[in-house]
Amino acid sequence: MGHEPSAAADERVPFSELLALWGKVGLIGFGGPAGQIALMHRLVVEQKRWLGEARFLSALNYCMLLPGPEAQQLATYIGWLMHGVRGGIAAGLLFILPGSLVMLGLSVLYVAFGELPVIQAVFFGIKAAVLAIVLEAVERIARRALKSSLLIALAAAAFVAIFFFAVPFPLVVLSAGLIGFFSVRNGAANGNQTAAGDHDGLIDRLLDRGELSHTRPNPARSLLAIGFWSALWLAPVGILSIWLGPEATFTKIATFFATMAIVTFGGAYAVLAYVAQEAVATYGWLSADEMLKGLALAETTPGPLILVLEFVGFLAAYRDPGILNPYVAGVLGAALTLWVTFAPSFIWILAGAPYAEALRRNPKLAGALSAITAAVVGVILNLAIWFALNVVFARVGETTFGPLRLYQPEWMTFDPLAAALAALALLLLLRARLGMLTVLALMAAAGVGVWQAGL
Repeated sequence: MGHEPSAAADERVPFSELLALWGKVGLIGFGGPAGQIALMHRLVVEQKRWLGEARFLSALNYCMLLPGPEAQQLATYIGWLMHGVRGGIAAGLLFILPGSLVMLGLSVLYVAFGELPVIQAVFFGIKAAVLAIVLEAVERIARRALKSSLLIALAAAAFVAIFFFAVPFPLVVLSAGLIGFFSVRNGAANGNQTAAGDHDGLIDRLLDRGELSHTRPNPARSLLAIGFWSALWLAPVGILSIWLGPEATFTKIATFFATMAIVTFGGAYAVLAYVAQEAVATYGWLSADEMLKGLALAETTPGPLILVLEFVGFLAAYRDPGILNPYVAGVLGAALTLWVTFAPSFIWILAGAPYAEALRRNPKLAGALSAITAAVVGVILNLAIWFALNVVFARVGETTFGPLRLYQPEWMTFDPLAAALAALALLLLLRARLGMLTVLALMAAAGVGVWQAGL
């Protein structure tokens, strides 16, 4: 918008313009949650002036408190602010639809051609880049989030709890949130507060005039949203459990990812930390190596990073198709995974966002957010080390001593080339400051070069 909007009621953005913007975000939203949030900020706050800075940040903070993918939830929240329920649904769906179709195609190509030597070489290089991307995420989030000694201690405690004692992720996050909530009184957990000027946006002005009635808390409307979306979300879980039984692969996919959607607080990388270990170690749907390959595919597609879950669901169903054609089973497994993963996001926003608007300046909630974000730093560090072990060692075992768990890589399986490529990718990201897609492309070429050299 190149001019100041008028104060008239027709100041609202046309629904067609909202559809165009979120379709664009869905198509070009590369770079994981950090890149997608930055893209939304540039379009919605800086260019369109639809939201002010402060309201954008408060919406982001609310989404970061929720389980599941924070970038997709932020898109849904902004769409809801602008056009109510239909705006939230449209923005949330358009954010994931293009990337999910690309990811489905890549999953089919992987099972069809993934064993070709040149494809294996490409993945050899890309896995090194993925490890570097996760390590860079640890560094970036830690730099932003760990602003006090308490937050540093929470991050360290979260890492130790998960990596060495396998403490359930929800318990770690809940504990951190409670510590942050109750420590605000002493000013101990306010390191993640953001002081930002509020560049008045179009939505801010409409709210000031009381024109967006859907943003005001309404218990009956919120209960209706919870009931409706919960029924839609859990219907496949119940139907599959009754029809196929609890031990069927499709039932397990529905149950596992539905559970994951409500316990994985802390954003996309926290989701990956939970799924990477459960899908590999508990369910055996794919190997650690394949989880890395799936993450590599997700890094190269637009949309949420946790579209890697679609790859996991595809492989799980493809490898245990029952009476179905394996490819048909894989497509159904991918679709089922997407539904039970993303549907809860609409519950959190459509039912909870009015209350988030009412409480957007509550300091105790901000303190809980700060503490949860700090704990997520430890969770992502756990994920990074788990990935690192599986990149540079061909085999990694586990040993337990009571509650203590120790990973034991087989040192004879150490791969110096994989370690060297990961170190190179990290230098390109942190020192050369190259973009993520550029690093992925360079490391894929490096993998092919290593293969052609016979190494």
